[in-house]
Amino acid sequence: MSSEPEIRFGYSPCPNDTFMFHALAAEKVRVPGLRITPCLMDIEELNRRALGEDPLEMSKLSLGAFAELGQRYRLLDAGAALGHGVGPLLVCSGERPELGSMADLSGAKIAIPGRLTTANLLMRRYGPDSWQPVELRFDRIMPAIAAGEVDAGVVIHEGRFTYAAEGLRLLADLGELWEAEKGMPLALGVIVARLDLGDELIELLEAALRDSVLAARKTPSASRDYVREHAQELDERVCRQHIELYVNDRSESLGREGREAIEEMLRPGDPRG
Repeated sequence: MSSEPEIRFGYSPCPNDTFMFHALAAEKVRVPGLRITPCLMDIEELNRRALGEDPLEMSKLSLGAFAELGQRYRLLDAGAALGHGVGPLLVCSGERPELGSMADLSGAKIAIPGRLTTANLLMRRYGPDSWQPVELRFDRIMPAIAAGEVDAGVVIHEGRFTYAAEGLRLLADLGELWEAEKGMPLALGVIVARLDLGDELIELLEAALRDSVLAARKTPSASRDYVREHAQELDERVCRQHIELYVNDRSESLGREGREAIEEMLRPGDPRG
């Protein structure tokens, strides 16, 4: 067993994360003197872990979770999921013609992929005045809609590309609503590091994250097997669409626009899950 200090790095098994962080997982990018251990979990599991008694040293988080963290974590400049046209989608069964818009969902049961997710934050901002949230793991939401267990649901990750094939219909693109209101990109998830690691180590981890993203974008084929191993949707076309949508220049560095978008999402007074 290695005697090197361990940094546990939490991220999701979704194609954009496994693509960006493959070089770290495969130790093609390293921080000398450290052992970085991947911890792959559903995004809501990561959110809850960060708020618990044994938070990971470095983790991906939804904006809803990051808003509740106080002084525990520092935002890192690389590895984020942020951009235009990337938002969660509110969908319903194609066999529910009476549901024409969100206004028809007053009092309805709506599945969300977790209380702390950005999807829930957006749904609370733009949804009907009254609705009943039903928390489900993201990959259970479309089956629950199809089975009539809920009236509608907010789909994320690969669901953006596959909902129509499951017989579902789009009611609203929550990201488009955000962009229309704010005129800025949508921040879905960010990478953070525990403040108690200290500035010097955090900066080394941030540089390693950026190097991993750069390596992935330079040689996309290198991570193909790793991405497919963990993807919920194994269709290679869907994996490629997912990566192309969620991995962009803001994944390498948030930049001023990216940081402003995050600050706006976290502004006090906005509804949060």
